[in-house]
Amino acid sequence: MSRLLIRNGRVIDPSSGTDRVYDVAVEDGIIRQVGLDIAGAGGIEQFDATGMVVAPGFVDIHVHLREPGFEHAETIESGSRAAAAGGFTSICCMPNTQPVNDNATVTNYIRAQAERYAVVNVYPIGAITKNSAGEELSAIASMKQAGAVAISDDGRPVMNARVVRRAMEFARALDIPLVEHCEDLHLSAGGDMHEGLESTRLGLRGIPRSSEDVMVARDLILAELTGCRYHVAHISSHLSVEMVRFAKSRGLRVTAESTPHHFTIADRDMLPYDSNYKMKPPLREACDIQAVVEGLTDGTIDAIATDHAPHPGAEKMQEFERCPFGVIGLETALPLSLEHLYYTGRMNLTQLVALFTNRPAAVMSLPRGTLREGAVADITIFGTDHEWTYDVNRSPSKSRNTPFHGRKFRGGPVATIVGGKIVWKLELL
Repeated sequence: MSRLLIRNGRVIDPSSGTDRVYDVAVEDGIIRQVGLDIAGAGGIEQFDATGMVVAPGFVDIHVHLREPGFEHAETIESGSRAAAAGGFTSICCMPNTQPVNDNATVTNYIRAQAERYAVVNVYPIGAITKNSAGEELSAIASMKQAGAVAISDDGRPVMNARVVRRAMEFARALDIPLVEHCEDLHLSAGGDMHEGLESTRLGLRGIPRSSEDVMVARDLILAELTGCRYHVAHISSHLSVEMVRFAKSRGLRVTAESTPHHFTIADRDMLPYDSNYKMKPPLREACDIQAVVEGLTDGTIDAIATDHAPHPGAEKMQEFERCPFGVIGLETALPLSLEHLYYTGRMNLTQLVALFTNRPAAVMSLPRGTLREGAVADITIFGTDHEWTYDVNRSPSKSRNTPFHGRKFRGGPVATIVGGKIVWKLELL
């Protein structure tokens, strides 16, 4: 019998409305008691969380683990360790692997590798179409049976509206969300960064925000037609946020996520031609950042997700026009959110914790994101005041593509507990 007693932490659990100093007792991977002055027998492992926040385990619903096929960039093991270092206890991995996760065989492989090597919970997301080619639906039902929690062709949006409609109908029948990377490939073709003053100044080809807006509009119309659960990945445009807000007011089953880099960096903040600032959607303008932050604070946007997209240096450190899109983000998500959402007074800690816990868990219908007694003991402990500097070269990830290397932060993860076991702890403790 394994036991762990977390003492004197500020327990913040949005799922139960809890926010006070409590002890948390864990036994055999289950939360047995949350309360004051819980007695601990001799020999029980104890964690002193005085001055720290004890929250449900963080859930990231948008991660690229690259395995199978691109293990030189990331593996399920290395990506899960990076997740643990960022305070995440559960992650949902996108299907753009090689082979693509478009059938139960690949889904089962990912789950088996995760069970063997991952230190956090890994939930596969299956592809919408075969080989993510956008033409023929994949084996959606069998992937769900094998453990897929959603479907998406992330990174390769489904351009054919008829295919999207049929996929939504399947998703509704199976009660799983369809996750869309919203980008009209004809409008964004050849673009490398957001289309605007900065792209003109740098002489780089632009990606207009309309490429996102057009796809969000199309999919919302189809989501209303089919009644499916529809999720907008990495929303970044002010008009897209407005459309999602309007759709929710009409009762559509729509959710959305935002990444920390999309609410903390504008295109004008980019270091010129630095490939670590190249991602899709691209970094946009101040009005878009403001809209995303407002969407996070008023509930329009349901979750903070990282879109952790590792690329090895040999691929990423090319000319800006030639290098692939994407940045890693598992270890910087919480400190960036504290800096730009909490310390700016835009939201309190309960609101912030909800965006990392019960709300993303609800999007994917995961049995996670709570500290209620009887729940699985997935727990994130973080501080709000300790100062530290992010050194990407010490990251458990196999890739180093981040714009935040050397950034000084205030607050961040302190310990990550999965199934009652401490899988990561801040070295200074």
